[in-house]
Amino acid sequence: MKYTAKEVLQFTRENDVKFIRLAFSDIYGALRNLSIMPTELEKAFDQGIVFDATAISGFDRTAGSLVLKPDPTTLSILPWRPTQGRVIRMFCHIYHEDGTPFSGDFRRQLIGAIDELSSLGLRASIGLECEFYLFELDDKGYATTTPHDRAGYFDIAPRDRGENVRRDICLTLETMGLLPETSHHERGPGQHEISLKYVSPLDAADQFLTFKSVVKMVAERNGLHASFMPKPLKAEHGNGMHINLSLYRSNENLYNANTSQQVLAFTHGVLNQLPALSLFTNPLTNSYSRLRAQHSKKLVEPDERAWLRLLTGHGDASRIELRSPDPTLNPYIVFTLMLRAGIAALETSSETGYSYQPISAEMRNKTLDLIPTSLKAAIQIAEQSSFLSKTIPYLFLEDYFDVKRNECMLVEESTDHYVQEISHYFDTSIT
Repeated sequence: MKYTAKEVLQFTRENDVKFIRLAFSDIYGALRNLSIMPTELEKAFDQGIVFDATAISGFDRTAGSLVLKPDPTTLSILPWRPTQGRVIRMFCHIYHEDGTPFSGDFRRQLIGAIDELSSLGLRASIGLECEFYLFELDDKGYATTTPHDRAGYFDIAPRDRGENVRRDICLTLETMGLLPETSHHERGPGQHEISLKYVSPLDAADQFLTFKSVVKMVAERNGLHASFMPKPLKAEHGNGMHINLSLYRSNENLYNANTSQQVLAFTHGVLNQLPALSLFTNPLTNSYSRLRAQHSKKLVEPDERAWLRLLTGHGDASRIELRSPDPTLNPYIVFTLMLRAGIAALETSSETGYSYQPISAEMRNKTLDLIPTSLKAAIQIAEQSSFLSKTIPYLFLEDYFDVKRNECMLVEESTDHYVQEISHYFDTSIT
């Protein structure tokens, strides 16, 4: 159900809501929030709530204070909080104090890309498949790198010790309005996957951040640590996040027709920008440990190891499937980049009459030569990308480059790269 501001105020009064969390994502995809009391909710809708942005990495070069205004359509009860004195959460738009939109609000940028696609008579839907590990805690309650079980792909209990945890995660997601479709034990010991139903790109981004917080919360309640780190175990399979995207005109899934010029153009657009997107789809040094270990040099084929699969003739499930990303990405940025890459190719086709051809082996190989194999290489490619410079505000792009260069330096200067990555990434808000 999509609420209005008036309905949220009424819901708060009638359901013993005592705390309202105003949530947003920083540039790195970490979920942040500020809690307010019900007496401040009407003010939040009308004027917004001011907060100090200078301590938030990626926001710290802004003009001091920013303003959060909740999106009432994203109302969700946090089911792990008490039923008496309930806690609700809403995602927010971010403004400057003078009322102008904040350029680092990437949720708003995704809305802009969705609107631009709509102006072309098209809409996209996105379904996600996300992997994570469950690890044991030590006697002090801190995370270890000891997997919760020794099970493998599609194993069942008692070998699969995570069945009840996955069940609790899926039921919790359902109570929050998300629609998990499948869940199972993955290849690695203690590794699991849950897939989410296709929704709009904006809902998919919001739901992904909700999904990660639910997984971590449910794991903690079961005495475990959930990790989305791309390669938490050096000798085991890594955590990926497959992004499935379908393109519609009215109610027609265009990926049912492989020869559709709009499908070919959109797919070419995403494929051509994959090298530049890598910095954001795979944002950690550890991301490339996973990619080097798990992906063959095949980009567009019906192959389980392919970076990008084009799946047609599957009815509503016809789609492109981007398999290289991992769950440490910022979904608002990545979905915006994917949409705008496709839109740029669609506009080129419309404005110039350029006809895109089915993707050939030669095209695959040309793209393959440009795909980065390290975070350092991904930064270098991104720095030269005119597409990125047009899509992401300069100030934030430069800050992002600086942070990622520092991560590269920390790992390069360490005597053991894996130990350094565990120290830096294993127990952070995005992993």
